Amino acid sequence: MPVKGQVNYSLYLITDRKVLEGKELLSCIEDAIKGGVTLVQLREKNMNAFDYYNLALRVKGLLKGYGIPLIINDRVDIALAVDADGVHLGSEDLPITAARKLMGNDRIIGASANCIEEALEFQRQGADYLGVGALFPTKTKSNTEHVTLTQLKAIKEAVKIPVVGIGGISIENAASVKAAGVDGIAVASGILGSENIFEAALLLRRI
Repeated sequence: MPVKGQVNYSLYLITDRKVLEGKELLSCIEDAIKGGVTLVQLREKNMNAFDYYNLALRVKGLLKGYGIPLIINDRVDIALAVDADGVHLGSEDLPITAARKLMGNDRIIGASANCIEEALEFQRQGADYLGVGALFPTKTKSNTEHVTLTQLKAIKEAVKIPVVGIGGISIENAASVKAAGVDGIAVASGILGSENIFEAALLLRRI
């Protein structure tokens, strides 16, 4: 398990099988890692616990070979069951403080924030990093609140923990997100929805 303070958030891949158009998830994740992805969040909103657990085990096995941390979206139980490196929590998931009691201090807990007040509160509760967005229109998630790049910069300046920009980030707009001073960008369709996943990841990592 990586030391939390040494985690590289620069190119954070969020999985979304809907954009793969039938391609095999693990091979796509591997292509993205070879292109420069530094962290992977397994996100499965509509999968039963048994299938999610087994998929998470397979993804963890792949990532272990590359030394890439695995974050599980939403599900603290799945994260613990597969000994993942951490979990990412949204507004309708377990509170950060409750998740910390279950997961201990060594695992990573991320939280989604879209304003300074939320960001400061989640930092106070013990979040290790924040995902801030949605910065641009995104097909991956519905009902997201828009966050401007100016607001993103203000959130980054207000907290002491790493901040990752998220939401519709692509090769065309990634540089503008980086200019806000964030620690990384989180990308789903901008990598996995590309014809050449390796090349998309490589270009984003260079940015």
